[in-house]
Amino acid sequence: MKFQKNLFYVALFATFLTACGKPESTEDTKPETKPLSLVSADILQLKASELARGPMVSGSLQPVIKAEINAEVAGIVTKVLKDNGDLVKAGELLVQLDQTTFRDKLMSAQEAERSALVTADQAQKQLRRMQSLHKQNLVTAEVLESAEIKANQAHSELASAKARLVEARQQLERTEVRAPFDGVVALRKTSAGDTAQIGKALMVVIDPSSMRFEGFIAADQVGQVKVGQAVNFKVNGYSNQRFDGVIERINPQAAETTRQVQVFVAINSEEPLVAGLYAEGHIAVANQQSLMVPPSVLVQEGDNHFVWQLTNNTLHKVKVQVGAKDPRWGTVQLLSGVNIGDELLLQPLGAIKEGATVTLNRTADIDKKPDATATAQTAVVGN
Repeated sequence: MKFQKNLFYVALFATFLTACGKPESTEDTKPETKPLSLVSADILQLKASELARGPMVSGSLQPVIKAEINAEVAGIVTKVLKDNGDLVKAGELLVQLDQTTFRDKLMSAQEAERSALVTADQAQKQLRRMQSLHKQNLVTAEVLESAEIKANQAHSELASAKARLVEARQQLERTEVRAPFDGVVALRKTSAGDTAQIGKALMVVIDPSSMRFEGFIAADQVGQVKVGQAVNFKVNGYSNQRFDGVIERINPQAAETTRQVQVFVAINSEEPLVAGLYAEGHIAVANQQSLMVPPSVLVQEGDNHFVWQLTNNTLHKVKVQVGAKDPRWGTVQLLSGVNIGDELLLQPLGAIKEGATVTLNRTADIDKKPDATATAQTAVVGN
């Protein structure tokens, strides 16, 4: 009994000590929230940008000046002097065919021409003698007529021999296949030792400076497209660039299989491009001034879209209504919720809380402060 009583006093004393101790305040243990540190490159200031509207166009780059060089005479290929990618000058030798047979034909034609020339000269002299004798009544009209016939036949044979000589010389010249213009060998289709028949493809030469964009648009959008409209497009293989052009022609006949309409776009670029590359872009039918932002600004929650707006160094979550998307840059139109001059967080990543405090160093990268268009172009380049 005495032991239980002592135990009771010990427990009571411990409870008293616990009650007298002051627990730490919750406010004292709560860590302080540090403000977000940002630079000007993290902030997008809204400005009026151009929203382009119009049909999409897709196709490939093709040279306007292109020549598929075929063999004009039959023969064995003895030399191929140019390969794919080689620069060529107009008149430069590309392929050499065997000339043996054509040299023999040329020599034979030259001998035939000389023989016909001698025969024609003799026949002409004989005709002049008969004409002189006929005036003196020393030969009959029949003899004179016979001399005229022989002279005419000799002249005809001479003309035929000259024609055969020209043909033989041309055939010999055609054994030397030469470049038709300054350009680049796009495709070599023959090698030394091949047998070239008439019409056999030997090489393809193109002029890279004559490149254009040959694209197709949907038939239901052809009514919007006109010659002279601007085209903005990108080319596979040139991911860091976008190109501008102008529609110079519209094919009056739709493709039989796809029923799409072909357009020909002159490219506003002096940079040499590679033929055959796939390209796609947008025809600027109509433009309007709008608030355009890159997709990285938007935060999507279900069907709703939000942006983080910076006001007085404090971040606020603002609901916005999105509109059309610019196919050139991928920027998105904002219809409501923000105004020109508002500052938005460019890439709202991580757990950002409403009312979070921000310290903004506006002196850093001040010359590189992005606007909607510049940011959109950067995003396209990154793709």
